Amino acid sequence: TRDGGNSLILLLVFLPLVTPTCPEPCLCASTLIDCTAKDLMHNNLPTSFPPSTTRLYLNHNNLTSIPNGLFDNLKDLQVVHLWANPWECDCHILYLRSWLQWQQNRSFYRNVICLSPSHLQGRIISYLSEDEIISTCQYWYCGLALISQMCLFIFLLVQAVLLLLVIVYLRRIRRIAKEARRTDENRNCAVAAGGPIS
Repeated sequence: TRDGGNSLILLLVFLPLVTPTCPEPCLCASTLIDCTAKDLMHNNLPTSFPPSTTRLYLNHNNLTSIPNGLFDNLKDLQVVHLWANPWECDCHILYLRSWLQWQQNRSFYRNVICLSPSHLQGRIISYLSEDEIISTCQYWYCGLALISQMCLFIFLLVQAVLLLLVIVYLRRIRRIAKEARRTDENRNCAVAAGGPIS
């Protein structure tokens, strides 16, 4: 029928909008997404994967962390291959660590280990304590706090110098005004006395 033909045309037109596409540069086969050895880093990692994904291969890339919430909408996800990445176990690794700790088979992720910082190198990410990770963040916060304090000190020093210059300038203006007033008074006195005006 005509209505059935129109429905089929509409379905074909809008099918690409509802069908999950394979994120570049990965390869996809049914519910398996293979992003192995694609030189993926934090800035070129796909921002989302098809909701039906069951197996995700992210191994042998240059990932140092996983963006917050990346796996949260993948309800059918069974396993993610994460080994052979240079994981940096600082503040940005907290999401991955939390996700790994919720996995039923944590032993599968024993090869997902920290490359840096040096005191955590070789440690299994899923077995790191939150305090160990947060302690690496504190170095960054301490550095930021030190820089902020130095900037504040420089700002206050500049303010003090400017204030001193203003005070010196105002005193100079006041002295010039006083000398001018004294000269005017002397001139007026001389005029009143009938003497020569100097």
